[in-house]
Order: sequence, then C-alpha cells, then structure tokens
Amino acid sequence: MQKLVEGVHRFHSETFRHQRELFARLAMGQSPQALFITCSDSRINPNLITHTDPGELFIVRNVGNIVPPYGACDGGEDAAIEYALEVLGIEDIIVCGHTGCGAMQGLLDPSRIDRLPSVRRWLQHASSTRRIVECLYTHLQGDDRLTLAAEENVLMQLENLRTHPAVAVGLAAGRLKLHAWMYKIATGQIFAYDAHRSQYVDLAEANTAPPSVPSLAERTAHAVKAPPAHA
Repeated sequence: MQKLVEGVHRFHSETFRHQRELFARLAMGQSPQALFITCSDSRINPNLITHTDPGELFIVRNVGNIVPPYGACDGGEDAAIEYALEVLGIEDIIVCGHTGCGAMQGLLDPSRIDRLPSVRRWLQHASSTRRIVECLYTHLQGDDRLTLAAEENVLMQLENLRTHPAVAVGLAAGRLKLHAWMYKIATGQIFAYDAHRSQYVDLAEANTAPPSVPSLAERTAHAVKAPPAHA
C-alpha cells in the first residue's frame, strides 16, 4: 500500500505538473477514440499497450473480458456500452483478450472454480466459448488450448455485443466497427482477428476494413484445425 501512496504523490508532483494542459482539457469533458473492453487481469494496462493518454480510451474491465448479451445481467456493461455509443459517439469497439487468462482456465476446467460461486456464475456468459472449444478443437491441449479458448472467447463476446441495441443500430448504419484483439503478455504483441484470412494476425498485418469480424456461423464454417497463430 505504501508504494501506491508514494505513487500518488509522484503523480501529482511530477506527471500532473508536466501535463497540466492535458488535464485542464480533460476537466472540460471527454472524447475517447474507442471503447476498450478487456480483462481485469493486473498484467494488462490498456493505455500502456496502446500508447494512449488519459481521455483517449473508454475502458470496461471484468473477469474474462466478457460482454453478457443485452439484458442478461445487472452488471455495468450494458450501461457502459450504451453511454459510449449514444453519448460519447464512439465508433470503434475493441474486445481484447490475453494469453494465460485465469478466467479461461476456469472456463475449461470448472474444478478450478468450485469454491468461487460468483466467478462460476459470471463465466456462464462464456459457456458458448467452452462448447466451441470442446466440439471443434479437441486436438489441442495445454497452452495451445487455453490460448485458443481466449481467442474464441473474444469473438463470442463480439457476438454478444451485437445483441445490444446501440451496437446493432451503429452496425446497421455503418458507423460502428468491432475489433477482436489478443494481447500476448510474454512479447507485448497485439494480434487482431482478420476476417479476410479467418485468423488472428499481428496487428500491423491485419486487414481491419469492414467486415472487421464475421458472424458466428461464418466463423464456425471455416474453423481452423491448427494451433493459435501466437501460441
């Protein structure tokens, strides 16, 4: 705790002092570039990995970067998505998973979360991810299976996003894009799902032109029987 307190003092005396103009602008309001939905995992820092300043990302975090279908629970995800699109006018939504995800470990092996009833209930919103992995990727084991689950989970959460009215309207109007990202902790790389190649590729190589992410039916019709590209 002492480290955090000292960090607050350093922020105010150093960082804030050198960026007074930025914080003065932020005090007048926000205009973020994207809605960034990611995991609560402490190893992920959205602003750090995207090299963005405060005010440039509207961030939603939870265990497993999950987006429940519209109206499926009383969490804050519905409100955050609606506010981001209807009030802030955001035109890009990124769902970012990551390697070594504990939520995906619990999803694939429920015995890990036997004593975590709240986590178990929450992960029910990702039950489709587990079914896809169990049915289509039985040949994968270990870290490859875990990473594949995290990749599929990101795509499934984009499916859930489509059930939100504000998202559906934005997509129908052609003013909203959905993006599927995977963060590899060990290397710091970001991989994006390229719908034109039906796989995750290094972000620098990804074709993010619409359609950014295909529907579930389109994806499962082209399920790739190979290890994740960034395992």
